[in-house]
Amino acid sequence: MTRTLVTGGSGFIGSNLIRHLGAQGHTLLNLDLAEPMDAEARALWRRQDILDAAGLRAQVEAFDPDFIVHLAARTDLDGRSLADYPANTTGVQNLIDAAAAAPRLRKVIFASSRLVCRIGYQPTGPRDYQATTPYGQSKVEGEKLVYADRSLRAEWAIVRPTSIWGPFFRVPYRNFFDAVRRGHYVQPRGVRVHKSFGFVGNTVVQLQRLLEAEPGRIHGQMYYLADYEPLELHDWSGRVARTMGVRAPREIPMAVLQLMARTGDLLAALGWRGVPLTSFRLDNLITPMVHDLEPLRAVCGPTPHSLEDGVRATVAWIQQGTA
Repeated sequence: MTRTLVTGGSGFIGSNLIRHLGAQGHTLLNLDLAEPMDAEARALWRRQDILDAAGLRAQVEAFDPDFIVHLAARTDLDGRSLADYPANTTGVQNLIDAAAAAPRLRKVIFASSRLVCRIGYQPTGPRDYQATTPYGQSKVEGEKLVYADRSLRAEWAIVRPTSIWGPFFRVPYRNFFDAVRRGHYVQPRGVRVHKSFGFVGNTVVQLQRLLEAEPGRIHGQMYYLADYEPLELHDWSGRVARTMGVRAPREIPMAVLQLMARTGDLLAALGWRGVPLTSFRLDNLITPMVHDLEPLRAVCGPTPHSLEDGVRATVAWIQQGTA
């Protein structure tokens, strides 16, 4: 039976991956500091800090995995410097060291982030970086550690989740669904922006297929994770509204949104947390973000869920009160 270890398996993508791989018959272990979001997966969880190198190595040695999916990370944007993100640098090195000593290990997937480049930037290759935040820079450093390593005997690949959404999600896309439900979400009038986003039900299938790809197929490669067809934000928000039975989001002039964003910048500078709109977030909203997903499609093939499927499943999860 396939033995798969997931670090960070208590979080959003991890909770969905644990549930999906469990249904596929994998024997699973989740290493995370936090308790699982999915209460049904609690028996698979062991509390482990990836900054504790000895403890991490002991857990990997005891479980003896075939596959590792390394999702554990600090993912917020609140850090002021690279030093605030040791989980994304030292934690990656600790995982590499632990994995290098695992005798039956076949593959490791390291999760990075699309924020190794600024929004809208099209990198010329996998090592062309343009991070604009300490978080993004920490993920750059984590990738560099993987590329530089020569100790791993197992195959490895790097994945960069784009904007993934679905059951168990939190900030920022849970906020988006809640804002649509409450009638608070607004869009720039006349602007249509396409984005490479991913429904998590498809993301976990893609991760499974990367793990199960034939030997040598994915080794040393980097893949963006998203649905193959980009969504358009106006269409997506309209689908969410219709599924929730609320009015479609309003459109307002860009100048008004820019004024709101500058006000948000001021509030954030004064120490307010959770400001709904800042210039950074507005820029993310209106900047196209479409990634080349053909390398991923070539390995993973079709995904099972349409955009409409994802919206229905996510709204159902929210309405069940399991959030």
